[in-house]
Amino acid sequence: MGVRPFYKRFEHDGVTGPNIAAVYSDRGHGVRAPVVFYNRSNEAAARLRPGDFDWKGIFAGGVRWFHSGGIFAALSETTPELIIEGMRAAKAAGAVVSFDLNFREKLWSISGGRDRAAAVIARIVENVDVLVGNEEDLQKGLGIPGPEVAASSKLDPSAFLGMIGRVVERHPQIKIVATTLREVHSSNRHCWGAVAWIDGQTHVTQTCDLDVLDRVGGGDGFASGLFYGLLTGEPPEEAVKLGWAHGALLTTFPGDTTMATLEQVRVFAQGGSARIQR
Repeated sequence: MGVRPFYKRFEHDGVTGPNIAAVYSDRGHGVRAPVVFYNRSNEAAARLRPGDFDWKGIFAGGVRWFHSGGIFAALSETTPELIIEGMRAAKAAGAVVSFDLNFREKLWSISGGRDRAAAVIARIVENVDVLVGNEEDLQKGLGIPGPEVAASSKLDPSAFLGMIGRVVERHPQIKIVATTLREVHSSNRHCWGAVAWIDGQTHVTQTCDLDVLDRVGGGDGFASGLFYGLLTGEPPEEAVKLGWAHGALLTTFPGDTTMATLEQVRVFAQGGSARIQR
């Protein structure tokens, strides 16, 4: 899919690691909620620090977009510094910089809690053009006060939009803030929508009922679909639709990575159905 990996190799000591992180996810079913369990002790990624990557060499290849998120930022004392180093190099190379707040209470609880999370993420977001995160992410990850507007339902974007002014006032360089909207009826039945604030304009998608196989990754699916639309020159409204459609389709596959094709995403974004394709 046009993604080229870059690695820093660590030698395993034969006993304690460093390890490859394992994340266990019970998808849940019906009234049984999904549960995620992290086993990230002494993982290799947490050892990454500024200076580990040749950013000039990486961006010399014409990289147009740099993305990171709150999960990586929470892993250690050094990972946020690496994110900031990469973002500054991306800016210097003319790339768009985005960040998914992805606030995870379990991860931040062992490294300073919400106060440290807000302090760390605020430094990161100073370098960001595109921010992804819902009201809870904005409150817990950025320390933005809660919404004054009471949403009538989880699909009502008013609470999220009520916080945008505070976000942009604190970080005026941000051009886009976006999130998914999700009403959870059961682990396998959701109503799904999305909203984005793009250069001062609000874009709200239609909603649809989802029969969910695995909800983990739906938000990342939305973000990557949105970014794809923006990178390919789609109008903002269409880019948000592509994100909405890709996130919805991703919940129908096992695991948190996509198996959807671009054609499937585009068809669903334009109102496609589950009619059999022969």
